[in-house]
Amino acid sequence: MAAEQPIELTVIRRDGSSTPFDATKISVAVTKAFLAVEGADAGATHRVRDLVTDLTGRVVGALTSRGRHHTARRSVQVEDIQDQVELALMRAGEHQVARAYVLYREERTKARTPANAAGVTEKPALTVRAADGTASPLDVDRLRVIVAEAAAGLDAVDPELILNETLGACYDGIAQHEVELALVMAARGFVETEPQYSFAASRLLLDQIRREALGRVHGEPRQASQAEMAEAYTTYFPQYIRTGIEAGQLDPELGTFDLERLAAAIRPEADLDFTFLSLQTLYDRYLLHLDKVRYELPQAFFLRVAMGMALREDDREARAIQFYELLSSFRFMSSTPTLFNSGTTRPQLSSCFLTTVGDDLAGIFSGIRNNALLAKYSGGLGNDWTPVRGIGAKIRGTNGESQGVVPFLKIANDTAVAVNQGGRRKGAVCAYLETWHIDVEEFLDLRKNTGDERRRTHDMNTANWVPDLFLQRVEAGGEWTLFSPNEVTDLHDLYGVAFAEAYVAYEAAADRGEIRVFKRVKAVDLWRRMLTVLFETGHPWITFKDACNLRSPQQHDGVVHSSNLCTEITLNTTVEETAVCNLGSVNLVAHLTADGLDAELLRDTVKTAVRMLDNVIDVNFYTTPESERANQRHRPVGLGLMGFADALFALRIPYSSDAAVEFADSSMEQISYHAIEASSDLAAERGRYSTYDGSLWSRGILPIDSLELLTSARNGDVIVDESSRLDWDALRAKVLRDGMRNSNVMAIAPTATISNICGVSQSIEPAYSNLFVKSNMSGEFTVANPYLVAELKARGLWDQVMVSDLKYHDGVLAGIERIPADVRELYATAFEIDPQWLVKAASRRQKWIDQAQSLNLYMAKPSGRALDELYRSAWRYGLKTTYYLRSQSATHVEKSTLKGTDGRLNAVPVAVPVAVPVAVPAMPEPTGAVCSIEDPDCEACQ
Repeated sequence: MAAEQPIELTVIRRDGSSTPFDATKISVAVTKAFLAVEGADAGATHRVRDLVTDLTGRVVGALTSRGRHHTARRSVQVEDIQDQVELALMRAGEHQVARAYVLYREERTKARTPANAAGVTEKPALTVRAADGTASPLDVDRLRVIVAEAAAGLDAVDPELILNETLGACYDGIAQHEVELALVMAARGFVETEPQYSFAASRLLLDQIRREALGRVHGEPRQASQAEMAEAYTTYFPQYIRTGIEAGQLDPELGTFDLERLAAAIRPEADLDFTFLSLQTLYDRYLLHLDKVRYELPQAFFLRVAMGMALREDDREARAIQFYELLSSFRFMSSTPTLFNSGTTRPQLSSCFLTTVGDDLAGIFSGIRNNALLAKYSGGLGNDWTPVRGIGAKIRGTNGESQGVVPFLKIANDTAVAVNQGGRRKGAVCAYLETWHIDVEEFLDLRKNTGDERRRTHDMNTANWVPDLFLQRVEAGGEWTLFSPNEVTDLHDLYGVAFAEAYVAYEAAADRGEIRVFKRVKAVDLWRRMLTVLFETGHPWITFKDACNLRSPQQHDGVVHSSNLCTEITLNTTVEETAVCNLGSVNLVAHLTADGLDAELLRDTVKTAVRMLDNVIDVNFYTTPESERANQRHRPVGLGLMGFADALFALRIPYSSDAAVEFADSSMEQISYHAIEASSDLAAERGRYSTYDGSLWSRGILPIDSLELLTSARNGDVIVDESSRLDWDALRAKVLRDGMRNSNVMAIAPTATISNICGVSQSIEPAYSNLFVKSNMSGEFTVANPYLVAELKARGLWDQVMVSDLKYHDGVLAGIERIPADVRELYATAFEIDPQWLVKAASRRQKWIDQAQSLNLYMAKPSGRALDELYRSAWRYGLKTTYYLRSQSATHVEKSTLKGTDGRLNAVPVAVPVAVPVAVPAMPEPTGAVCSIEDPDCEACQ
């Protein structure tokens, strides 16, 4: 084998000239940094000499290895080398020296840029290659216009800095799309030090999206600045609709709208509100395309979604405009399936589907087939597998014995992988099993990485469906009996006191030898194993059967047998009915004033949002008759919220505080009140849902009132707050008079993707970090907490050293002593917060919600006792479900620059040859959670 040819490095200086690479200059710079920290004599010590040698070697190795598979000659820029030096110091744990080096770089930068310097350094006579191969001079004047527009209204963004960075990356003969990419990369590189650059990068990306979409729709190359878009939309939008219809993607009915009226309602200025992550996510996954060429602009996208939901309205244009304004202002956002498919020829707009699997081969494979059909168009699935008989149960048809539920779960798992929601995101399903099922112990092991692979489901989420009696036995130190459902057929449909009575009777029957398949275990041992496996694999989640059923408005018409993929939907299912829920979320931050929530604006948003969600039911494309039957009969919707953590930052309320718990209570009360009122208004206008009679609604029992049903069933063993602020008596009277249009109206989903689109914090989540790289299917994006940055700027604490400190401490403020204590408390991150605060806030929300909420729990230092206390607390505080348990990894983010790591920029296929420092990986995945903070697998709900 021939020896590898050594890499020859050339350094590109800042003035564009080149010089041979000299490693001794790195040694000198690193030594100076050590001297600045440890004193003049440090350079003479063996420790420092050895460290300098080692660090220099690491830098040289990193620079040469990056080119090894391409060429024996490679050029690097000075900034690239300096980034590698900083990375090496951080990785070596020499944080103080790295800080000194950062300061050295800042001083050198200032020295090169005199205070009175102005203007842009332009490269002479550069040419640009168009897509057809023709060459033309680089249009610096247009670049200056585009950059100026990108910086408009952003006081912290320097357009000349972006332009200089861009021109420094250009070369003679550069392709047009590479120039556009260079603009975006130049802006995004400053996000870690100034979050406003995220908006600038977004606007620069928008310029290339405009070129792509306008060119595709009009059939000829076109460009338009932001200022020109108000006029451009008038001709673009009607042609865009025609293009989509001709391509077979848009519903021909959209062509019958008054397109000129709709085009006139488009607000081009709304494009300025996107962050870079927002717009890149839209581009990669939502905007319509033909052969990967986008022809849908962001505002056309929102209007298309609005038109799809207004198809059955009397004044379709007026309602479409109303819906569009809600979406484009980010006050409310529909769920991902609605955004994907509204207005298309296959408008599958629903988010969640819940099924019950029958106990025979026909029922089992019918359930798996339905999973595939429902997942194809972006639905997230929750399967109730409890009816399927367990291991050892008799099969009458063959006189053999069942192999249990696990082999069929394996098939369901592989089906979810195979049907990946049209290629836009992975298929996602969660299997639920009641705690008394004979196969529950095997069920707990499904996500383990050891054991028989034929009995493992690495891609399927799992959840325990836990009855109250089990936890009561745990607390009493009692025994627990496992049964096969074919011998205790009614347990599946019982809950509360009725379940407890039947369960005890079956235990007695087993003792008398009347039941063939059963097993006795200590309840506390099974509980410990459930918590241990949850910590080790992240599954199965813990959800509470009785709380879901005792407070269900629809308990007169069936039983809640499971939740959904993300544990926020609690609807009845049978073999004949697949529960369906249509989701969307209110953006709390968009309704904030200096004094708190704007009640009137929130009421207006909720009223319109509930109408939009109700419309989904009628225009929806149903892939199975079971789902259509259930949705038309009960008409459930799930209105949730997002931006909760951002709202706390804006109101200056620490998450770990009674004030945060009160805000959770009051904000959800307002949403609940207005959502119920809106559904009742729709009932007066359009009629009640068909199974209204006999429901809790029809008996004047609202969600806040159903707390008493849970308290009574548990003999008072519930910790719930029943206080209220609004006039609920008046609302009860209205519901009794006018009825309800929807059997259920509220559910808080994870909002993993739609919160990215709106540029706010996810759902009810606490902040994960104050500076990190978020990874999702669109790439990696630097995320800096803008509220923290503004705070530190106001206090004179925001500088490059603070950025370095935040990187070193993984975006956590606790270890940065120069940050005041009140700031550290306000911006405490998820793992700094006692998870009991999360439970308390969730309990206050749950009292107002007729369904549930996706509640992640964070634990920095898990232990068996801590987990036991946390989950029993969740049960006792009246929660219906919990979601992921996230525990902290022992590893940390690499301490390098974050510059240049934002996104893959999939909008353009070819990378521009600029110096990009080594990328930082995303924030470490929490061990035990097996789910990163931004996991595409968990986005099926939103």
